[in-house]
This record gives sequence, C-alpha cells and structure tokens, in this order.
Amino acid sequence: MWKAIAQNISETIQRPFEIEQKRSVSGGCINQGYAITGNGLTYFVKLNQASQQAMFIAESLGLQQMSATETIRVPQSICSGISEKSSYLVLEWLELGGATSGSWLAMGRKLAAMHRHSGSNQFGWERDNTIGSTTQVNPWTTSWADFFAEFRIGYQLKLAQRKGGNFTNSAEIIEKTRNYLKNRNPQPSLVHGDLWSGNAAILKTGEPVIFDPAVYYGDREVDIAMTELFGGFPAAFYQGYNEIFPLDSGYSDRKILYNLYHILNHFNLFGGGYGSQAQRMIQQIFSHS
Repeated sequence: MWKAIAQNISETIQRPFEIEQKRSVSGGCINQGYAITGNGLTYFVKLNQASQQAMFIAESLGLQQMSATETIRVPQSICSGISEKSSYLVLEWLELGGATSGSWLAMGRKLAAMHRHSGSNQFGWERDNTIGSTTQVNPWTTSWADFFAEFRIGYQLKLAQRKGGNFTNSAEIIEKTRNYLKNRNPQPSLVHGDLWSGNAAILKTGEPVIFDPAVYYGDREVDIAMTELFGGFPAAFYQGYNEIFPLDSGYSDRKILYNLYHILNHFNLFGGGYGSQAQRMIQQIFSHS
C-alpha cells in the first residue's frame, strides 16, 4: 500500500518520492493519520476503509475550493486513491506553532474574507460530503430556510429516530425551523462547515490555517456559531471577523439553532448525553415561536 501511495505522490509532483520514514500522528476520530518523509519532503496521509474513498474525494475538492478563494490558508491536497483495502488522502504537511492574539485576529479577518466570496446563488454544494463520518446532504436549494430545515435538522432527526432518539415530533421541529428562518435571506457563503477549535490552528510562521472541512454554500453564521460550541475561539478572532464582515442582528439567537445540527450529529455518532442536550436546545429555540 505505502509503495502505491509513494508512486501516486511521485506522479503528482513529477519528481521521485520514496518513503524513508513513517510515523503515526493524529488523524481525528475517524481516520488514521501518518506523517511520511522522503527525498526531503514530508506529507500528511489519512487512511480509512476503501469504502470511504468518496469522503476523501469530497474533502479534497472542498480544500481546493477554499484555497481558490485566496483568502485563508488550508492544506493543499496532493492526491488520493485506493490501495489494497484502504482509501487514502495525501495532504501538504503543515508545521503548527504557538498562537498570538495577532494570529487569531488574522484568522477572523481571513475567514470573513472567505465568507464574502460569492461562488453560488443557491445553498448546497455540487456533491454530498461528510460531517464527521455522517453523510451531509447538499442538494442545491434556493431558500436557506428550506435547506437548513430539510437537509440539516430534518436529515439529522431522521437518523436520530433510527438511533432511538426520543425527540418531540420531528415534522413539527422541521416546520418550526423553516418558520424560524423564513425571514433570513443570507448571501450564500462558502463555509468550512465543521469549524470547531480542533479544525483551526496557527502555523509556526504565525499564519492561521483551517482544515478537515465539510464545505457547502450556506449562511456564514453556521461557521461562527460552531466556533462557539466547544469552548469558543479567542476574543481576537471575533474582533477580526467583525472588522471585515460584521455579524447581523439576531445572530445570538440563530446560533443555537445552527449548533443544534452539530449536537444532533454528535448524538448520532456518539449517543450519550447529546440527546438530552439536543432536547434542551429544541425547547430553548422554539419555546417562544
């Protein structure tokens, strides 16, 4: 397998590459990760089952589209494929370093610039991808309220029912979501889609970088909401973001609904207390609607 990966890298970069050193590194909850070195070059390799090749293809495409905005640094996708029983994705190796308030200020500014990038007049994406290991469906949709109600909250609720989630009437939650967002008509922004602190970092050079995306065109607030979900980003990040693309009024209410998507997904992936957390969020969101 490793010989095939090295061969694919060689063909892509059009120079010889042989693996001289390989070490295991974190690949997240879903994938195995390796740093491979040879010929003075280092790459990051993600491995999964062969059946997961579509996930890596979608991740590569998402990284390419974010990179094409020329706004915020993402790892460059080198190549992907299947060898033996594994699918793989080879990415640029990035040396992470210590963060400063200045680097987080730059992170906010650069993400705001990416969100200003206009590449679609509809919500969705050109293919389905994954959020964690859950399929994320992205059909092109003209209405943000319809898209988020049906293909974010509705889809996760259907999965949750199969997992034994005891939520209030799903059809009612979907309609309340649609109604809640009916007057929200955002510009479709290219969003990272899974922007928690584990998917953002600062390079040794001080440059901010984001990775492991679940991209689509959506309301930019979904990214900002998720940065607040698991502990939040440093204050400088939000300062920098609002300098470039100030958040709209009502964001502090909408962020709970946007984060419900991720908590439902965590219930579907991990179970446990995420179910009761989702139920509390549903009551909080819709208690006055």
